[in-house]
Amino acid sequence: MQVAAETHPGQHAYMPNGGLPWVREAIAARVSAEQNIQVNPADMLMSCGAAGAINVVMKALLNPGDEVVLLAPYFVEYNFYVDNHGGVARVVKTDEQFNMDLGAIEEVLNEKTKAVIINSPNNPTGQLYSRDSIAALGALLDRASQKFATTVYLISDEPYRKIIFDDHQVPSIFAHVRNAIVLSSFSKDLSLPGERIGYLSVHPEADDKAALLDAMTLATRILGFVNAPALIQRVVAELQDAVVDYSIYARRRELFCAVLEEAGYEFIKPKGAFYLFPKTPIDDDVAFCSLLQKQKILAVPGRGFGAPGYFRLAFCIDEDYIARSAAGFKAARAEAAG
Repeated sequence: MQVAAETHPGQHAYMPNGGLPWVREAIAARVSAEQNIQVNPADMLMSCGAAGAINVVMKALLNPGDEVVLLAPYFVEYNFYVDNHGGVARVVKTDEQFNMDLGAIEEVLNEKTKAVIINSPNNPTGQLYSRDSIAALGALLDRASQKFATTVYLISDEPYRKIIFDDHQVPSIFAHVRNAIVLSSFSKDLSLPGERIGYLSVHPEADDKAALLDAMTLATRILGFVNAPALIQRVVAELQDAVVDYSIYARRRELFCAVLEEAGYEFIKPKGAFYLFPKTPIDDDVAFCSLLQKQKILAVPGRGFGAPGYFRLAFCIDEDYIARSAAGFKAARAEAAG
């Protein structure tokens, strides 16, 4: 209300394409604390959500035919973001616990590779990549950059960073990977998805940092974003210490896990975010999601996330709905078995 009530001129005017300077200063302080490294306001841009940030990065990095590595399961729209800018997605599977498979990543790296995108805590699995795996990935990308005489950037998409469980910690990317871009939004930790506000930050010592930031600033304009929304920029600048009450998600996670265990499903308990990604009891994940739909349960087939044979559930819903779904999960599984 305080920000909306301000009436002095320029509140809704054009601004530098990278965002309001004092807002970038506030966000830079946030990123510095999260990444355990000093990030300057000039090293970052405000964006129209994390999706806008990824598209800006892709536009800046990719020439037609350049490749971006995605770790499956991945957020559905990464494929489209890469394709938007003439890139080619190279999908690499994670292991059975949804952890990185560094050997598989190394196999697909080549002279056309421009970036690897990771999402941790992960949508759709809730998995959290460890500090050691991040460090090992950074070393791998350094070796690949030297081998192919290029720069392979690590892009870390972190909208669920603050929604974690069981005292897990989200490791710093910048502490372990120099050629890295961290991006996020306030859609999840402040529950503001419709406001389309986010940011991206480049490691202060990244190769070609100035040229990269200039390219992303131009991309913000020519992709039609122009700048992140003015009003909500000023709002989030005042909310850097605020976060949704994620204990609610923790309770829902426990309830949902109990429902699925009782019904006989196999799944990895999520360490963060608000998703579960169980195995389907039959090979055809689309067909099984149709069986769930008959029970009035909405699930998303895993093949859209690059992982057929699984399905995604979200527990950002009222606990009563989760509890009342128990019979439906059992019925769908029984019908699949029959």
